[in-house]
Amino acid sequence: MTDARSGFVTFVGRPNVGKSTLTNALVGEKVAITSDKPQTTRRAIRGIVNRPAGQLVIVDTPGIHKPRTLLGQRLNDLVEQVLSDVDVIGMCVPADEKVGPGDRRIAESLDGYARAKKVAIVTKTDAATRDQVTERLLEVDALREDWAAVIPLSASTDLQLDVLVDELLALMPTGPALYPEGVVTDETVEDRIAEIIREAALDGVRDELPHSIAVVVDDIVPREDSDLTDIYADIVVERDSQKGIIIGHRGARLREVGATARSGIEPLLGSRVFLSLHVRVAKEWQRDPKQLGRLGF
Repeated sequence: MTDARSGFVTFVGRPNVGKSTLTNALVGEKVAITSDKPQTTRRAIRGIVNRPAGQLVIVDTPGIHKPRTLLGQRLNDLVEQVLSDVDVIGMCVPADEKVGPGDRRIAESLDGYARAKKVAIVTKTDAATRDQVTERLLEVDALREDWAAVIPLSASTDLQLDVLVDELLALMPTGPALYPEGVVTDETVEDRIAEIIREAALDGVRDELPHSIAVVVDDIVPREDSDLTDIYADIVVERDSQKGIIIGHRGARLREVGATARSGIEPLLGSRVFLSLHVRVAKEWQRDPKQLGRLGF
């Protein structure tokens, strides 16, 4: 196809505006973990959307925030790099919350990325009244004068997702697909498993603990004469007290984390899984360059 288009898009917005949920909905498969904790996403995860008109590569990034650790600074640097490289930036604002100073700050910061076209996306329309959606569209439209499009949608009900895809593809440069058909992400299986375990570990933890959790997959071993796959992984925290929280009373919480993670890993691998989780402490790893390197940051 001579006029097929392909290119890169990333979504920005305050924490919990639904960036990762939107990425997964567009790809049609879970490639990015979701949580109500800020800065859940820690890497630039690419999700690939194929349509007859072309291919979108969605780069799901950490949210922009005030860094308090070396990890936080590295995540901000990563976002900066992605925003400088993509063809389109989609700014997400939830339909059920008024536009605030944080949104205005992010909208203004997009001036720094002149190369990218800008699209405004009002998310979570299923959670808002019609009047709220209308009000949000007017507020968002006023944030910048150069929006290429303003689109209301709901990732959880698939409402208007096709409209967004068509708009994004129309803004992309013409060119061949960047990934082979059938590929939904360039994440390795190990990375995807580690993220599924981290998502399960994040569920229900409070305060600073979410930022202190990292996961390392040590080994994935398919058993001979069986459809079982053995997976050995470490959940890494920063303090002994956090280790106790993850393990829970008599190991109850760790068993829950294992069961939840297993239910996400099995469809990914297409086999039953025996998951062995070990919790270890790496003191203040978010601030230590060596430990960050070991953990892949």
